[in-house]
Amino acid sequence: MNLHEYQARELLARYGIPVPQGEVAETPEQALAIAQRLAGGGPVMVKAQVHAGGRGKAGGVKRAKDAAEAAQHAATILGMTIKGLTVRKVLVVPAAEIATESYAGIVVDRESRRPALMVSAAGGVDIEEVAAHTPERIHRLAVDPRYGLLPHQALTLGFRLYGELAQARAAAGILEKLYAAFYGVGASLAEINPLATTPDGRVVALDAKIVIDDNELDRRPDIAALRDASAEAPSEARAREAGLTFIKLDGAVGCCVNGAGLAMATMDLVKYYGGEPANFLDIGGSSNPQKVVNALRIITADPNVTAILFNIFGGITRCDDVANGIVEATRQLSLKVPLVIRLTGTNEAEAVQILTAAGFSALTDMDEAVQRAVAAARARAA
Repeated sequence: MNLHEYQARELLARYGIPVPQGEVAETPEQALAIAQRLAGGGPVMVKAQVHAGGRGKAGGVKRAKDAAEAAQHAATILGMTIKGLTVRKVLVVPAAEIATESYAGIVVDRESRRPALMVSAAGGVDIEEVAAHTPERIHRLAVDPRYGLLPHQALTLGFRLYGELAQARAAAGILEKLYAAFYGVGASLAEINPLATTPDGRVVALDAKIVIDDNELDRRPDIAALRDASAEAPSEARAREAGLTFIKLDGAVGCCVNGAGLAMATMDLVKYYGGEPANFLDIGGSSNPQKVVNALRIITADPNVTAILFNIFGGITRCDDVANGIVEATRQLSLKVPLVIRLTGTNEAEAVQILTAAGFSALTDMDEAVQRAVAAARARAA
């Protein structure tokens, strides 16, 4: 679950990290009042609150010299679309005087199976670009979860950012608090970019990003309540409500698969044979045909999809239930793109009979099914 910047900032402040004041506006008039109250008529930043990167490049982050200009910027930003998402809120914060910009973040490192803390003195820019072109500028530490981030480790990283003792100590304290926040809210990612120094030597967090592990939400209802469904892609919101795991991508081959591992392998094969997956969609181990109906409804709502691939390996999932779901879904939706079906496993023979009676054919070979789906997508696009 993604959090808005203003929500992430509030959580960091809760853990004692120095974050400048800021308030959220949903109208230009509110932005005007906030700018006057927080900055006394001085310069402010107006920042789009949307779950998408590249806000600044898209025109969603603007500096205003005074409250009147803040209202003008808010009027421009509110309602604009950034990567398919409509901006409904802006964060208004006093413009900070910045001496230096650094980066600090924590992610779950699958290789070491530990939280990995990363810092770089090259902050304020796309950290992915730094990692790709100058990886030596990023310093990493895999934290032993038995002991947490120890003070001497935090201070060592602090000196990777600042040569001045007071600033290194301030950064170390922020890193310890960031680690506490990471665990405290059940995050899979928590980052500060930029972690800035001011001309008077203070170290402050000017921007924040937190992604919550969905598996943590059941035991953290206060964090789950922060979800803003209106700021999510509609297809992902519908999938969550239907109990499906769905991530929209940019390709043309819609994928409906049971099991996350098989879904990843399916997307890999689609790319291997020259196609591009339009989504990750895992219907899970359920044998409920309605899940298949919901899945196909979500996939067909994507105008970029020119072919659909069902790849089902029946273990707990029964192939005949999936087949019934496919038949029912195609009756309801009047499918307009080619459908390729691969079914194998539990009740495979019954599934083939159901599909054959409805005028469909089913394959058992995964490679063949993927190649057909990629070819069908290309043919439709030609």
